Amino acid sequence: MQVQTTVLYIVLAGIIALSLAFFQYYKKKDKSMFKLNMLFLFLRFVTIFSVLVLIINPQFENKTVYSEKANLIVAVDNSNSVQHLKQEQLASNLVKNLKEDAQLNQKFNLKFYSFGENLSELDSLTFSENQTNISSAFNQLNQVYKQLTAPTILITDGNQTYGNDYQFITNSYKQPIFPVVLGDTITYTDLKIEQLNVNKYAYLDNKFPVEAIVVYNGANDVNSKFSVYRNNQVIYTTTLSFSKNNNSKVLNFTLPATAVGFGNYKAVVSPLKNEKNTINNTKNFTVEVINEKTKIAIVSAISHPDIGLLKKSIESNKQREIEIISPENYINQNNDFKLVVLFNPNDKFKGVLDKINQTKTNKLVVVGTKSDLVFLNNIQNNYEFEITNQTENYQAELNRGFSPFIVDDINFESFPPLHSNYSSIIFNTPYQVILNKTLNGVSVNEPLLVTLENDKQREVLLLGENIWQWRAQSYLNTQSFNAFDDFVGKLIQFLNTNQNRSRLNIDYETFYNSGSKIIIKAEYFDKNFVFDARESLNITVINEASKEQKTYPLVLKNNNYQVDLSNLNAGEYSFKITASSNNLSKSGRFEVLNYNVEQQFLSANVTKLEQIATKSNGNMFFGDNTSKLSSTLINDNRFTPIQKSKKETIPLIDWTYLLAIIVLSLGLEWFLRKYNGLT
Repeated sequence: MQVQTTVLYIVLAGIIALSLAFFQYYKKKDKSMFKLNMLFLFLRFVTIFSVLVLIINPQFENKTVYSEKANLIVAVDNSNSVQHLKQEQLASNLVKNLKEDAQLNQKFNLKFYSFGENLSELDSLTFSENQTNISSAFNQLNQVYKQLTAPTILITDGNQTYGNDYQFITNSYKQPIFPVVLGDTITYTDLKIEQLNVNKYAYLDNKFPVEAIVVYNGANDVNSKFSVYRNNQVIYTTTLSFSKNNNSKVLNFTLPATAVGFGNYKAVVSPLKNEKNTINNTKNFTVEVINEKTKIAIVSAISHPDIGLLKKSIESNKQREIEIISPENYINQNNDFKLVVLFNPNDKFKGVLDKINQTKTNKLVVVGTKSDLVFLNNIQNNYEFEITNQTENYQAELNRGFSPFIVDDINFESFPPLHSNYSSIIFNTPYQVILNKTLNGVSVNEPLLVTLENDKQREVLLLGENIWQWRAQSYLNTQSFNAFDDFVGKLIQFLNTNQNRSRLNIDYETFYNSGSKIIIKAEYFDKNFVFDARESLNITVINEASKEQKTYPLVLKNNNYQVDLSNLNAGEYSFKITASSNNLSKSGRFEVLNYNVEQQFLSANVTKLEQIATKSNGNMFFGDNTSKLSSTLINDNRFTPIQKSKKETIPLIDWTYLLAIIVLSLGLEWFLRKYNGLT
């Protein structure tokens, strides 16, 4: 109907244009001008008709029919456990067969991925990944294929080393899953240390608790011995008995902390006769023995969720002890606090601040909406607030030029805004900004988190409240509180020492598991303590057993230098980081524990793979019997290509050409009239 109407309008436009042109130029009496008038008539007709067609703007619909194939996702386990179970050749052959299957490629768009610690597009299979996170792989696939039809072939042994339990992934991942089991499905007799729970820190001359979970997998009654060694000396031992029904033991015991520093321990459960896998019979752990706890006071006159957050986050480091106290009690007590947290200080804190200044105690000051800014301006000289009596919600932005210590970007920009006073602040003492304020994504050139140093006294100033939401958001981002707690721990560590600032700072762990990431970070500053990205830093690593030395360059990444030493074998190492342009250097020690989590498995986890296949309406296949996999997918009517149509409205004319015709016809008519002496 629309096409007929458009044609009718065009015909009418032609009749109108011809009528007007005929009326203007057709003159019967003047025969000498007949041919010229006919030319003028034609040009005027073209002009009027083109204008009318431009107004009508005729269009037509173009309908395209096409078939859309379903996606077939192939996710392959690229972790070391597949190689340990001697299934790498089977997995590689299966991937090759799927790629070359003509019928599958005709029905599906095949997409190949590999996963270990992270998911990536499949390039080549090396089976060298040291961690397996199946749950994370599904979460990433879900982000891409959530709105599409995408059955998933999961080629794996089903053994996950970390992350959320993947058997519950079907709650969010709505695609059918077809697991292909790699590995032996036979259950072997095995005795292993399932888990070892121990604090990282202990206190001198105290005993620290250890919890060990030992699991037995077998049908016969067996006996074994559990022992803990330090420096090859047995410091704890007990006898264990297991049966088919009584197949696990939870051991709780204490060990003495006799020397300050890092102590390396080894827990061993004696292997059974003919036990196939003895790697999982041993677990190493390290405990740092410290001389005393750091007592920290949180002084507040009000109740607020941030107080509980600060206590929880600071005490995640077991060498720190928090006491929440009112201003009156702090003044009256003879305390031995190493540093103080002042939460929303007001005029009740006068005696507290007098005592802190007298003892030169370092402090963390949280200035929120309940703080008395007039009181703070009068009680100290380090900074001065502008008084507006207004508040605002500000988000955080990391200052990458911050120099006193290394601050990792824990995605501060994703954190909820803090409630803060709408005011400027003027500093009268040297300061460094860790976080800046942003409003609706735009920096307002005002600090949110600041460090100050003055007269051998240090201070951290947080200009906002509701930081408890940051810790919650950090957990949502990373599924762990560790990143945020480490950030708070660095603030406390800065306040816990009054050492002079160093131009070369290093950040590393004292021990790493073999196969895990071993990243050592460093920051280098010029004489004005501005981060210097031009310096060349090198690290010399010494194996304490063989005395072998290797030197590596540190690579600039974001706001620090880094080196990846993940290829180091188990053992004790010392290192020295040196700046090439001067004599600045820093040393340290760490140990790589002989523990490969990917080699703790004897067989495939058939139970969980079968569960996700059933819950997702898929099917499970075994690695040595995959001939039915292709035919099952090809014959499954859920994945039949869908015929779709695409309708487009296309203009019949190009208005630029039409305008050119109008200009040309008018111009030509004008020229001819002038040439022939007509007005």
